[in-house]
Amino acid sequence: QVQLVESGGGLVQPGGSLRLSCAPSGSIYSIYDMGWYRQAPGKQRELVATITRDGISNYADSVKDRFTVSRDKAKNTAYLQMNSLKPEDTAVYYCNAHDGFGAVYWGQGTQVTVSS
Repeated sequence: QVQLVESGGGLVQPGGSLRLSCAPSGSIYSIYDMGWYRQAPGKQRELVATITRDGISNYADSVKDRFTVSRDKAKNTAYLQMNSLKPEDTAVYYCNAHDGFGAVYWGQGTQVTVSS
């Protein structure tokens, strides 16, 4: 079955940077909007950033001016550049996407840990 696959997570010190990638594991006819979510232990999943098929982006206030979302339409790939990382950014980061037929796709997540 088709699923999104995130990569690029890992351990980084506070103030460091990390770049996440998200791509489908199978064929998706057409991806419209994509988004990044995160979930910390004991907390609900929250929206981090979104990007439309035309490249219009939006961010949660907690990450604005630190994170940048982008996409490569030819590769159906989304990216999340994370700068000035803080310990509170520690979470499993998930990618999702909406296609032209109303389907919603999710990845299994990639762990980001910000710690000294």
